[in-house]
Amino acid sequence: MQRLSGLDASFLYLETATQPLHVCSVLELDTATIPGGYSFDKLRDALGVRIKAMPEFREKLADNRLNLDHPVWVEDEDFDVDRHVHRIGLPSPGGRVELGEICGHIASLNLDRSRPLWEMWVIENVAGTDAHDGGRLAVMTKVHHAGVDGVTGANLMSQLCTTEPDAPPPDPVEGVGGGSDLEIAVSGAIKYATRPLKLMNMLPSTVSTVVDTVKRACSGLTMAAPFAAPKTRFNAKVTGHRNVAFAQLDLEDVKTVKNHFGVKLNDVVMALVAGVLRTFLLAKDELPENTLVAMVPVSVHDKSDRPGRNQVSGMFSSLGTNIEDPAERLKAIADANSVAKQHSAAIGATLLQDWSQFAAPAVFGIAMRVYARSSLTTLPVHNLVVSNVPGPQVPLYFLGAKLKAMYPLGPIFHGSGLNITVMSLNGTLDVGLISCPELLPDLWDMADDFQVALDELLSATR
Repeated sequence: MQRLSGLDASFLYLETATQPLHVCSVLELDTATIPGGYSFDKLRDALGVRIKAMPEFREKLADNRLNLDHPVWVEDEDFDVDRHVHRIGLPSPGGRVELGEICGHIASLNLDRSRPLWEMWVIENVAGTDAHDGGRLAVMTKVHHAGVDGVTGANLMSQLCTTEPDAPPPDPVEGVGGGSDLEIAVSGAIKYATRPLKLMNMLPSTVSTVVDTVKRACSGLTMAAPFAAPKTRFNAKVTGHRNVAFAQLDLEDVKTVKNHFGVKLNDVVMALVAGVLRTFLLAKDELPENTLVAMVPVSVHDKSDRPGRNQVSGMFSSLGTNIEDPAERLKAIADANSVAKQHSAAIGATLLQDWSQFAAPAVFGIAMRVYARSSLTTLPVHNLVVSNVPGPQVPLYFLGAKLKAMYPLGPIFHGSGLNITVMSLNGTLDVGLISCPELLPDLWDMADDFQVALDELLSATR
């Protein structure tokens, strides 16, 4: 068995019926490359073979009332791929709107915690084509955030992909094994007993971080502060419904902007998001005077030696939505991100992970319910989550089908009802947006404005 870290488990404790906390992706596939052609049975069987080499897909949660620590992952002895792979067809005409509606519905459904925490939905009749005759296919994946972050999720998807359509499957890999209630309870009690010592070891670094942040604040060298974000229409309580939208951009165009202004690729991504939000809110006469603030997850996989599958920190980034000129906005974002990165690095890569170890399920659950029912959601910690996940820049084949796009979709939270995640993949920048229709019914308008925002930045390079 393998015990969840505090950060992993926090996504279990924070989950509610209106706040499902899984990570999704929508894959657009060309079935013409599948050796021997497409059939649902063949795709499902090929997935079953690959999962034999991916133990994460065969693990489920285990816990009991005597366990004083976080739950554990154990091998599901009754694992059946048929329980996780589903088939559905789009209603005509099978365009992006119909695909988005189906994916939004799937994203709103909580995963069954008695089984391995993932699902895969094979969606046929995309664009009115027949996948059996070499047409298009969509596949939506759902994996609980307790099991993956952006990087580990992308790694899992890459293991399901190959660089050749007829690549042989990998060799099977053993899973984590099982664990009796007694083993779970005893090992949990031992870890619980060591918490006071770990807490004492953390205090010096925490105090140092606070002192450093105060010094930085006096010099104006801190990231955007939490609870400083202005309220927008998507900073409210979320419902149990989800809607999604997608956009795809030319990665070379994004790099042209990056190289011209001498900034990072992530700065351009943030500038695109800022341009889209500014246009959207201006059209509704709702643009705040102060800049919007994004929470940006930061991977610390290469800086952390802590256990757990979520290896992330985070920073608050000013989006410069109060700046009219796109080029000036990009420069302001780049400057603010530089300061935010320095501040985030000074905080320490493992501080969030270390403190989350002390979170009790009851505390998390009560805090989330109180927050959702209170007026605190009108004081957003940040306006939205913006995540940038780098992907491979080579052609990929998902179980033999050529991968045309992979739109990532992260979770949304009470008070922050919009998530925009992008993935660079083989010459494209794939953008996934997710919200709830009660807050943002016109999410496709926002998705379409990404190309407009990119065109504005490209014009500024000429």
